[in-house]
Amino acid sequence: MYLDDIEHLPVCTSQEEAELIRRIRSGDQAARERLTEGNLKLLAMIAKGYENHGISIGDLIQEANMAFLLLIDNYDENLGVFRDCLHACVNQALQTAVAFQKNELLVEEELAARVNVLKDISQGLADELGREATVEELAAKMKMTEDEIKDIMKLTLDAMSVSP
Repeated sequence: MYLDDIEHLPVCTSQEEAELIRRIRSGDQAARERLTEGNLKLLAMIAKGYENHGISIGDLIQEANMAFLLLIDNYDENLGVFRDCLHACVNQALQTAVAFQKNELLVEEELAARVNVLKDISQGLADELGREATVEELAAKMKMTEDEIKDIMKLTLDAMSVSP
């Protein structure tokens, strides 16, 4: 829907961008809006290049738009041509977002694995001891601190009863 909404917006030319940036420096809010509006299609196109990397296209477009707005606020002609800076800045933001998402997934997978191991060890100790294992016993068996065991327990959706 968003892509359909921005389809009718005219794209900024390089010359128009240079003029808009000059006007933005003097506080012209309308110029800022036009520069933003005139680059929305480009931002969406760049974001589409990062599809299928674990982030929805809507979130990718939002990241691209945020990077663009930050660029407008911090752009300096000494950095180079605005359009080149735009591509570099937006690509960097999207690469960072994708890397962050991948890291989050790895952390989630690792945490899920720890929860499963904790459940298995807890059940094994309960069978071995004839009672529920204490947090201290689970920590010793898993070679973790008691606080780490408690944190894992808090994250499980299943009610897990462990004696102190």
